[in-house]
Amino acid sequence: METQQVKTLAGQTYVLSGLGEIYSYTIVQDPPESFDEQSPYMLAMIKLDEGPMVTAQLTDVDSYDEINIGDRVEMVTRKLATEGKKGMIIYGYKFRKILPRN
Repeated sequence: METQQVKTLAGQTYVLSGLGEIYSYTIVQDPPESFDEQSPYMLAMIKLDEGPMVTAQLTDVDSYDEINIGDRVEMVTRKLATEGKKGMIIYGYKFRKILPRN
């Protein structure tokens, strides 16, 4: 997996692997208006291997029963929303369980 460089407001640069584990999660049943089409969906607190914690949507989940606190996850780029009359697509990060590597 490719690493990501993140610069803080204080000007410090950190390199993040995009790997971590599920610290906590919930199933969103009543989402904000712009996420209606995705409901219900899973939102999780992810503790990254480097220490910081981020909030992100979990993706590629077939059954909510397959997700557990402590599961290893990896960051992936996914469609977040479509906006405006011309349908501008907004992409961002989500997390999924780490896939087996061949």
